[in-house]
Amino acid sequence: MKISLILDHIDNGLMALPEFQRGYVWGREQVRSLFSSLYKRHPIGGLLVWATEAKTAKHRGDQELAAGVVKLLLDGQQRMTSLYGVARGKPPVFFDGNAQAFTGLMFHLEDEVFEFYQPVKMKDDPLWIDVSKLLVGGQSGHEKLIETLAEIPEIGIKAVKYSGRISRLLGILDINLHAEEVSGEGMTLEVVVDIFNKVNSGGTKLSKGDLALAKVCADWPEARNEMKQRLASWAAHDYDFNLDWLLRSVNTVSTGEAKFSFLDDLEPDQIQLALRKATKHIDTCLNLIAGRLGLDHARVLFGRFAVPVMVRYLEIKGGALDEVDRDKMLFWFAQAGMWGRYSGSTETFIDKDLECLEGPDGGLDKLIDELRLWHGGLRIEPGHFRGWSLGARFYPVLYMLTRMGEARDFGTGIPLKKNMLGKMSALEVHHIFPRAQLYKRNYDRPTVNAIANFCLLTKDTNLSISDCLPEVYFGEVESKHPGALSSQWVPMDETLWKVENYRDFLEARRELLAAEANARLATLLHGDTRWLAENTRHEVASTGQIVGGVASEAEEQALEEINAWVKDLGLKAGEMSFELSNPSTNEVLGMLDVVWPNGLQEGLTGPVALLLDEGEATLSLASAAGYRCFTSVKDLKAHIQIELLGNDEMSAA
Repeated sequence: MKISLILDHIDNGLMALPEFQRGYVWGREQVRSLFSSLYKRHPIGGLLVWATEAKTAKHRGDQELAAGVVKLLLDGQQRMTSLYGVARGKPPVFFDGNAQAFTGLMFHLEDEVFEFYQPVKMKDDPLWIDVSKLLVGGQSGHEKLIETLAEIPEIGIKAVKYSGRISRLLGILDINLHAEEVSGEGMTLEVVVDIFNKVNSGGTKLSKGDLALAKVCADWPEARNEMKQRLASWAAHDYDFNLDWLLRSVNTVSTGEAKFSFLDDLEPDQIQLALRKATKHIDTCLNLIAGRLGLDHARVLFGRFAVPVMVRYLEIKGGALDEVDRDKMLFWFAQAGMWGRYSGSTETFIDKDLECLEGPDGGLDKLIDELRLWHGGLRIEPGHFRGWSLGARFYPVLYMLTRMGEARDFGTGIPLKKNMLGKMSALEVHHIFPRAQLYKRNYDRPTVNAIANFCLLTKDTNLSISDCLPEVYFGEVESKHPGALSSQWVPMDETLWKVENYRDFLEARRELLAAEANARLATLLHGDTRWLAENTRHEVASTGQIVGGVASEAEEQALEEINAWVKDLGLKAGEMSFELSNPSTNEVLGMLDVVWPNGLQEGLTGPVALLLDEGEATLSLASAAGYRCFTSVKDLKAHIQIELLGNDEMSAA
C-alpha cells in the first residue's frame, strides 16, 4: 500500500488508531532518521492493522470513521504519525504528543541531509527547503521551487540536478509499505491487545490499566481526555500521578475492588460518576495530607497507592469525616508510606486493605490492625532513621515532622513553611555537619548523607552557614533564636556538636527524631495509642543494607536538569529516587537516582537508569533488575543522541 494512500485513508476515516494505543513518543531525531531512510529507499518495516467494523471500532480522536470496514493501526503508529505530520504539515486527528517532533523538517539539496530548522544556519541558504511545504505543494510546488532556484545566480544550471533530488523526495509518498491485517469475528479487544503485546514484545507491553482504560474508552470515548485533564490539574500543584493510578481510584470508588476487571460491568454513566467522585475524594485526601501532615508535593508523598484506599473510605462515609476519623486515616496513610506497604504487589495489598473497610466490622481500626500485623509493629525506633539520601523512605518523615512541628529556621527563628515568600526563603535540605568537612575527615558517603544529618532551612540561611561546623554556628543560633535548635531535634549536649563526635551526634538525634515521630503520630490517634505499643518484630535497617540514593542537593539538581533536557527532546521524564524492593518481602534493597522503568520511549526501548557516584553494589542491583545503567550525565546524553535517536538506518518500529 502506497504511503500516499495510507495518508488518504487517515484523512477519510478509513484508517485510525485504536483507543488502547499510547500517545506519540518519537522525538525529532527519529523523524529525521525516518525521512533519511525513506529518501535513501532503505526498508522501514511494514504495518499491522486490525480490520474491523466501523460501527464497533473504538478509536482515538474525534473524527468520524468511514462506513464499513476500517483499519486500526496496531503496529506502525510512530512512523505513520510522523509521515502524516510532515506530509500534511499538521498532526493527524488521533494525535496525542509533542507536535514539535515533526515541525520544521528541512532538506539540503546539495548535501542531501535532513535537519530541523535552525534560523542562523538556514535562513540565508536557499538550498535548505521545507519538506512539509514541498510535500503539501506536490508537483506544482516542485516546479515553482525549481523556477525560484534557477533565478539565483550561484545556483543557475544546478537547479536541474536539484530537480531530480526534489523528485526523489516527493517520491517518498509513492513508496509501498506492506500492511498485514488481522480480522475476523474472534478478534475481541482482549485478543487484539494480546497480538499488540506480542508484536511489541521488545518494548513496553500494555498494562492491566491500559487494557482497562481501553475498555472504558470503548463505551466512553472521552474518558482518556477527561482523566488527563484531572492529572494535569494535580500536576500544576506539584503532584505527578498517572492514568493507571487515577483509574485505580475510579475503580475503588465504583466497585470497592482493586482489580480492573471489575470495571467491565459498569455503564458509561456509572464510570463518569465514579470519576467525578474519585476526583473530589482525591482532592480531599491531598488537602488533608498537605494541611495536616505537611506532605505537600510529589517528592514527599510516599505511599501514593494508599490514596485509592482512602478514596474508598471517603466514598463509604459519604465524603465527610469527623476529626477523629480524619486523623486516624492520616495515621494509617503515614504508616503505610513509612513501611512501604505498596512497594511490592500493589494490587494484592490494595485488595487486602479494601476488604478491611467492608462489612459491619470493617473500618479504619481493622485497616490499621492489618498493617500492624503485616509489618510487626507501628512504633518508630531510632534505628529506622539510619537510612541515608534524599530518596530514603524516612526522608518524607523528617519533612513531615518539620511541617507538623513547625520547626524553626536557624537564621530567622521563624517557623518553616514550604510556600514562604521570596526566592531566598524557599526550603532547602541542609547538612547540619557540612559534607565537605566530613569528607575531609574520611567519613563514607552513607554516613555523610545520613537522614539524621539533614534538616530543612531557608535558602538564605543555608547559604550563610556554608561549610561552618556546628560547634561554630550552633552557639550563635541559640543565642539569637533560643529554642530554634531544639525545634529541629538537635541534641543540646554541646560536646556532640564537635566533628570528632559526629557519629554520637547522629545516634542522639535519631533518638530525638524517633521520639518526636511517635509523639506526632500519637496526636493523630486522639488518645487511642494502642498501635504505637512496642513492636513485636524488629526489622530496623542498618547503614549499608540499602544501597544507592541521592546524596546531595547538587546531585538532585543534576538529575532534575537531565530530566528537563529529556523532556525538551519530547521524551518522558524519569522517576527520581526510585525504590527497588524485594517483591516477596517488600524490603527496600536500593534507591536508584533516576530511572525510566518502561524505557526512555515507552514501547520502544528497555529500562534505563542513571546512577551518579554510586558503588558497585548499586550498579549490580540495578543491572540484575534489568536496567541498562549509565554512571554519568554525559554518557546518558550520548546514548540518547547517538544510539537512541541518531541512527540514520531505521529498523521496523
